[in-house]
Amino acid sequence: MWRKEIVEFALDFETRKHVEEQLAWIAADPADPKPYYHLAQLYRMQYKQDEGLALLLEAVRLDGDFAEAHVSLSEIYAVREDYKAAWKHARSAQRNGNERGVDLLARFHIPEPPMG
Repeated sequence: MWRKEIVEFALDFETRKHVEEQLAWIAADPADPKPYYHLAQLYRMQYKQDEGLALLLEAVRLDGDFAEAHVSLSEIYAVREDYKAAWKHARSAQRNGNERGVDLLARFHIPEPPMG
């Protein structure tokens, strides 16, 4: 029991430290999409999906070619069953060299909506 509490405390401390680092990076360079992406991943690990989604959308607004952010968006939208958005971001990632989103959607037999 005590080991679990110590490990969870240590992980929470480390996560908070990394969150603070990413927030400082954003404050120092708000036009860089990378800290938004990293902060989104930390929030997703903490089950803060809405916050992660908003940060990922900001990352791709800043850099439309940011493939890893598009993959993460495709994952979030797939879980939310917004398959049109999931495929849109999976294809954006694919155009920028990352197949993971397309592979994920195909593996789970999520049909791609017609273009239009």
